[in-house]
Amino acid sequence: MFDPVQLRSFLTVARTRSFTRAATELGVQQSTVSQHIRKLEQATGRPLFLRDTHTVLLTADGEAMLGFARALDEIHEQAAGYFAGSDLRGRLRFGVSQDLALTQLPRILRDFRRTHPLVDLELTVELSGTLHKALQDGQLDLVFAKRMAGPGEGQLVWRERLAWLGVPDLRLDPTGPVPLIIYPPPSLTRERALQVLEEQRRPWRAVCTSASLNGLAAAALGGLGVVPFVQRLGPAGLAEVPAQYRLPALGEVEFVLLHTDRVVPESAEALAAAIRTAA
Repeated sequence: MFDPVQLRSFLTVARTRSFTRAATELGVQQSTVSQHIRKLEQATGRPLFLRDTHTVLLTADGEAMLGFARALDEIHEQAAGYFAGSDLRGRLRFGVSQDLALTQLPRILRDFRRTHPLVDLELTVELSGTLHKALQDGQLDLVFAKRMAGPGEGQLVWRERLAWLGVPDLRLDPTGPVPLIIYPPPSLTRERALQVLEEQRRPWRAVCTSASLNGLAAAALGGLGVVPFVQRLGPAGLAEVPAQYRLPALGEVEFVLLHTDRVVPESAEALAAAIRTAA
């Protein structure tokens, strides 16, 4: 009666409270997510969400559906894993950028674990610069991280624009230092932000430095300042800083897959293929 794909969209919207965020996490268009929810509501004969331009809330029937959807999704994944599971096994040390930790990564890992249940996956979530060094030092087998756009190592998966993000009602002093919320070194985003500000001879001050995406999000949502971040992957509740503040363009970053020249486990190739497919 209920399509597993539609149930997954429902669960993602219910968790993120946003059709836009759900679409980003699932790697599909927002219209696709809306279509999935509409068809699910037609199948149940009940409205599952109350939504306007700012909020998305579950109805009473939506709350009831949440429990059923979780159970059905788990059963579907167990069945799919049993019949589609591979013989790949062994340890796979996988590093991924902080920027992806709360967006597309959960779905990719869930699908990989379902199809390759015998792989012992060890996940490291870190700054891209730290991941690059860990890979060079032989501490990781596969890395999914970002680099500045242009020639470089790694297989390109996709390209994204960097932007200055802040709360919608943020006000900046056009003559004062830019209040920065940034990762610590060796962050590529930090390095790029400081570079373009110095090129513009724009003064700045660090109002928050955190190696955690949650830490940056909390400071930005608290209105402390601006955070340079991948525009499409920015934390919910933040918006691009208006052009009137004349902050310099940050350019683009590329998300790439990297591994060293040593023998790469077959499981790493399988995970890399899953990431390319999800993109």
